[in-house]
Amino acid sequence: MQRMFLKILAVALLMSSAGYGQSMGDIARENREKKAEDASAAPPKVITNADFPKNTQASPAPRDTQAEQGNAADDRRSAQQRLAEQRAAGQWKRQILAQKYKMATLQARIDQINASIRFANGSAQYEGPANGYQARQMQQVAQIQLRLDEQHRKLDQMQEAARRAGMHTAVYDP
Repeated sequence: MQRMFLKILAVALLMSSAGYGQSMGDIARENREKKAEDASAAPPKVITNADFPKNTQASPAPRDTQAEQGNAADDRRSAQQRLAEQRAAGQWKRQILAQKYKMATLQARIDQINASIRFANGSAQYEGPANGYQARQMQQVAQIQLRLDEQHRKLDQMQEAARRAGMHTAVYDP
């Protein structure tokens, strides 16, 4: 009996709250009325060419066309020069970033090989390799380290060349 009463009460409460709610139609109608009031209050002013005064001079004033052509040519040359500088800077930056990527790859390989070598005391500083595998791995690390040093020197040379070419720090040290 109690369950039935609770169910009826819950249904009655839900239905009564729906009666007090605002319908979507009412909300849409109010929004349209507000928009209509706003639109009738102050229509926007559109300015056209007809609103501007007409040019009273029959012919334009004479110009120094040679000076203008010279300025235009100078502008084109300077724009082409800026574009060429931007291309050169982009090329330097790409080359330097590629070199840094090579170095990071070599360093990751060294770290990977060093992690795979296991020593009894945990260090190769005080003891030699325990077997042939470790000896080969240590030799491979030494070879990769030489390549890494060579790549580092190459990066330094590239950065110095870019600096001497007048590139910004962001180009040669990204």
